[in-house]
Amino acid sequence: MTQTASVSEQIQNVRTFLLDLQARICSALEAQEAAGGTDGSSHAKFISDGWQRPEGGGGISRVLSDGVVIEKGGVMFSHIHINKLPASATERHPQLAGAKAQAMGVSLVIHPKNPHVPTSHANVRLFVATPADGSEPIWWFGGGFDLTPIYPVMSDVVAWHRTAFDLCAPFGDDVYTKYKTWCDEYFYLKHRQETRGVGGLFYDDVNTHSTGWSFERCFAFMQAVGQGYLDGILPIFEARKHTPYTKAQRDFQLYRRGRYVEYNLVYDRGTLFGLQSNGRTESILVSMPPLASWAYRYEPPVGSAEYELTNTFLKPTDWLGLNV
Repeated sequence: MTQTASVSEQIQNVRTFLLDLQARICSALEAQEAAGGTDGSSHAKFISDGWQRPEGGGGISRVLSDGVVIEKGGVMFSHIHINKLPASATERHPQLAGAKAQAMGVSLVIHPKNPHVPTSHANVRLFVATPADGSEPIWWFGGGFDLTPIYPVMSDVVAWHRTAFDLCAPFGDDVYTKYKTWCDEYFYLKHRQETRGVGGLFYDDVNTHSTGWSFERCFAFMQAVGQGYLDGILPIFEARKHTPYTKAQRDFQLYRRGRYVEYNLVYDRGTLFGLQSNGRTESILVSMPPLASWAYRYEPPVGSAEYELTNTFLKPTDWLGLNV
C-alpha cells in the first residue's frame, strides 16, 4: 500500500465505497421492480439483514424475494476478519499459509422472473493479508461481472460487452481482452462443455506487482467495475422486463437455472472460500435461484431459440469483433 495514506485509511475508503455501491445497486433494482407491475400493487423491496462474524467483522445482506420483475436477488456486503486463510485462498499464494487477513466486498446475483431478462452476477472485493512472519501486508483486488441469459438478444450481449470494454479502456489497451478471456475461462462448466453465460469481466490478484498500478488505481478499477454493472444491466431490464413469455419458456428458464446451481456448487471459488472460511452460509448460498429444475437428456428442437442458446451463445465469442 502507498505511503500517502495508512493501511487503515485505505481500507476504510474501500469499505465506504462498497457500502455506497450496495445501496445504489439496491435502489436502482428497486426502481426496476417498482416500474415492473401493471396493476398498481405495491412492489417488493430489499430487506436488510445485518450480521456479525465470531472471528471479527460482519456484513449486511440485502435480499429481495417474490417480486414482479425480480424473483430473487441478493446484494451482499461483507467485511470479515480471518484468523487463518483457508486452502482456497492460499492455493495460489502458498506464502500466505496460516496468515491473518481481512476480506471485504460486494457480491450480487439477480434472478429475474421473466425468462427474457438475463440472470446477472457481479462481485468486487479486496483482500489484505498479514503474513505470519510479520512482513508488510499483501493486498489484492478481484471481481467482475457476467451475464447469463436464457433467451439472449444479440444487441443486449454486444451492449453488455461494450460497457465492459469502455470501462476498461482508461486502464490499458489490453485490459478488456485479458479480463474478458479470463471470464470465459472461469465461468465454464467443464462437465457440460459450455460457458455459464455470455461472459463479461473477471479479474483477480490485481495489485502493484501484477499490474504496475498503485493501490489508488487498482481501487479506481474496482469503482469502474461496480458502476459498470449498473450501466450494463439497467438498459436490459428496461428493454426486456415487459416481454411476454409462455409457460414453456418459463419451464426452460428453470431448466437452465439448474446449470447455474451446478456451477456454483462445483466450481465457484467464492462459494468454496466462504464455506472453507466458516462464512455465513445464508449469505454464501443466497446466489441460488428460488426455483430450478433438471431433465434427463433434454434436447431442444434444432433451430429453436432454446437450441440457439447453447449452439450460438454459450461459447467463448468475440462479441465486439476485436479478435479477442
